[in-house]
Amino acid sequence: MIQRNTHPLLFSSLFVLPLLAMSESAQSLPTLYIDGQQTANIRPVATYESPVSNLEFEPRIDLQSRNMAEAQGDVTIRGGIFESTGFRVGSATLIDPQTGHYFAELPIAPEMLTRPQVLTATENALYGFNSTVGTISYGWSQITQGGSLTAGIGDHNLNFQRVHQGMVGPIGPSGDWSWGAEAEFSRSESDGTIRYGDHDFARSNGRLQFVGPNSQTDIFAGYQSKFFGWPELYAAPFGSNETENLKTRLFMLNHQQSYADDSHWEATAYTRRHSDHYVFNRFAPNKAFVHETNAHAISLSGRHRFDQAFALNYASQLTADEIESTTLENSFTSRTYYKLTLLPEYTFLLNETEQIIFQAGATFDDTNRDHSKISPLFDLVWFRQSAASKSEKIYLAYTQTSQVVGYTAIGGPEVGLFASNPDLGREISQNLELGAKLTRPDWSLEAALFYRWDDDLADWTFSSANTNARSASNVDIETLGFEIIGTRRWHQIEAIASYTYLKKDEDYGDAAIDASFYALNYAKHRITLGAIWRPNEIIELRIDNEWRNNEDNELREGSNSAFFTNLGLSVYPKQAAGLEIFFAIDNAWKDDFQNVPGTPGRGDQYSAGFTYRW
Repeated sequence: MIQRNTHPLLFSSLFVLPLLAMSESAQSLPTLYIDGQQTANIRPVATYESPVSNLEFEPRIDLQSRNMAEAQGDVTIRGGIFESTGFRVGSATLIDPQTGHYFAELPIAPEMLTRPQVLTATENALYGFNSTVGTISYGWSQITQGGSLTAGIGDHNLNFQRVHQGMVGPIGPSGDWSWGAEAEFSRSESDGTIRYGDHDFARSNGRLQFVGPNSQTDIFAGYQSKFFGWPELYAAPFGSNETENLKTRLFMLNHQQSYADDSHWEATAYTRRHSDHYVFNRFAPNKAFVHETNAHAISLSGRHRFDQAFALNYASQLTADEIESTTLENSFTSRTYYKLTLLPEYTFLLNETEQIIFQAGATFDDTNRDHSKISPLFDLVWFRQSAASKSEKIYLAYTQTSQVVGYTAIGGPEVGLFASNPDLGREISQNLELGAKLTRPDWSLEAALFYRWDDDLADWTFSSANTNARSASNVDIETLGFEIIGTRRWHQIEAIASYTYLKKDEDYGDAAIDASFYALNYAKHRITLGAIWRPNEIIELRIDNEWRNNEDNELREGSNSAFFTNLGLSVYPKQAAGLEIFFAIDNAWKDDFQNVPGTPGRGDQYSAGFTYRW
């Protein structure tokens, strides 16, 4: 019989390339492969690690950063926009009701989370929430005994420090149950890689964990404060020197439970409070935009196998939010969201190594402010596993997803710097996709061809007839995309490479619109290449590269093409067990490409420091 994956939509997660042999003194990091770590570097150069660090080199993600990714980064997937990407922790998607610019504000230490999975197509339709194109999904890791201390400095008066500690112990004499406690504190500051690009960050968080034979429970609390500046941060092309002052508080409760054969469920509850004080001109701070949002959610997802042939996948989430704002002028300041997805699964065994899996279901989305929507989803998969690390998969999937827009786009003033549109309705996205994947002991190859229809997508646009505003506008877009990702492992080297092609046809229904800040800010061609080289037990070299050629945009200054390189060198002295000395470079070629049209690109950053692990 075929050994089934316990997660039906992530077949390939069992068939990853094995880790390279590493000495005990080396940093214990996952290797490069399609379903796990997809960038060579883990540690950022300009600040401490966060969940979004180095996502700009992830093959399926286009991270359009202002200042740096950890300051403000719009995370887009497959040519979508920042509000069409969700961030999921446990079984719940965390949202910010004001704007998707703050979706990635997660005050969680990376050690507490599993490696992110990029959910698209059927996976996103099932597990995503108010995210039409894709979801970045994190699980809660199991706490281990030990800790680390990191300190570093760099040019532009950069300095950063972080300390992390985990403790575990048994519960009762049987050894079946255990407890864990974990805490982390990080801070960093610098003058920035360009003038008025300074930052001052701090994060503190902790969790308790209880692990049983078939369960894991996590209780988490985290706080993060971030001040940063950047010229024309959001309000290009007005020549302003803007600042953001953000504070995020997050409390989460998560429980995972497995039972019977190939059945499990996960429940999550969270409350998130986010404060944003945005200043248009740091030298005249009287023109400020102040918002405070609260979001509360409960969610449940899982899978129940009835017999060898039939299983049911399901997911649900209830979210309520509210906002206090100096800019919202109407009563649209609260909303309640509901989502339920049921996805039956049928498995047909062809022989001892092959199977066909058919999934067909539907999603129900609703809010107390918008009309409801029922969306179909299905996929058909042929899968063969002839050995533990040798498999093939071909799939065809069709999904429909929908979402509603944030308060800044729909509930603010219809004139001024950020002109909202009260007529924006529910966005609908349809995706048709054909893909394949090959996995072998030393290499893997994955490819997908997709066509997406986005109806009534909410975009922010620019018109030369009204240069004083960014305006929220509906657009219908058809996107043709192709992506291919390959990994290869040699004795001392691991590498991952990707190529992505995107083509869009758009219809705004308004000839006065001259440029798009987000929906039409995409790479027509994009190549990534990451590699890890370990020539011996002492030295480790990590490199990430990205080349891109973007669609023309009237607001972008400079070239439409860019080439970025991040380099990290680590030394593990044999005389000091647990010590790592590191040196890193961000934007090695000083490319000033504008990730967001009209907003200046970042400069180069050098840093060095040490990490001691115990």
